[in-house]
Amino acid sequence: MRLFNALFWLLRGVRVYALVGSTGTGKSFRAKLVAQKYGIEMIIDDGLLIEGDQLIAGKSAKKEALYLGAVKTALFHEKVHRDEVAKALQRSKFRKILVIGTSEKMVQRICERLQIPQPFKITKIEDIATKEEIEKAMQSRQVEGKHVIPVPALEIRKYYPSIFYDSVRVFLKRSFGTGVSLPKIYEKAVVRPEYTKRGRVAISEAALSQMVVHCVDEYDSTVKVKRLAIKEDSQGYRITVVLEVPFGTRLASNAHALQEYIVDSIERFTGILIAEVNIVIDRLTTRKKHVSKR
Repeated sequence: MRLFNALFWLLRGVRVYALVGSTGTGKSFRAKLVAQKYGIEMIIDDGLLIEGDQLIAGKSAKKEALYLGAVKTALFHEKVHRDEVAKALQRSKFRKILVIGTSEKMVQRICERLQIPQPFKITKIEDIATKEEIEKAMQSRQVEGKHVIPVPALEIRKYYPSIFYDSVRVFLKRSFGTGVSLPKIYEKAVVRPEYTKRGRVAISEAALSQMVVHCVDEYDSTVKVKRLAIKEDSQGYRITVVLEVPFGTRLASNAHALQEYIVDSIERFTGILIAEVNIVIDRLTTRKKHVSKR
């Protein structure tokens, strides 16, 4: 199936571009700038497939009530959502598409789930925005909770009236050597997501640590957690688990399955977002044989 998809996009001559930057740095605001520079017809942003000034398929992550739900929507976690957008892409006639994400890993995962090629070129937000512009965008996000969707206000009012806030017009002056001599005005919709009204689900480090230990014990009771490190950022919780593994245990070759088990278990029961779980096997121990005395 993967080979078929690869040949399908190769024969159509489709190239995938990516715009990457941390949450709130103004990626969606500058998406049209990147699209104009490279002559890109389609954009994937926060669960939506956008062509020109129209929403073609998908659903907006901004409409989700919880932050975790928003992240899953942006990553096309649900099969129905994923299949809808994948089929719309296969029907659409385009040569270039821009995928927006908070990291290269996120963009790669989106491409994989939508069955399109991996990015041909990756643009970082720092390449097209100054430090001052990025800081201003982040301040607006943190203080006012404003987000941008790169389509006209009319489209958002039509499909998502409950989150619509305002609109802004952007005057693009630069042609980037593409031969575009006439300036163009793009309208973008400003929204306030549902999840910003409720806040983000949080959990104490002690409680999260206990859950990780419990997950490891459930997965394999012979494996012991030696150390735990937990960090939180805009993408969620990042966990590093240092393990002590009995000699001969197959966990060393199956660490990925344990990672998925920890992530799925914690997200399912708590509603928090786990950005990553790193498994470190620090030491292999030898089981002591019990010798009975006669």
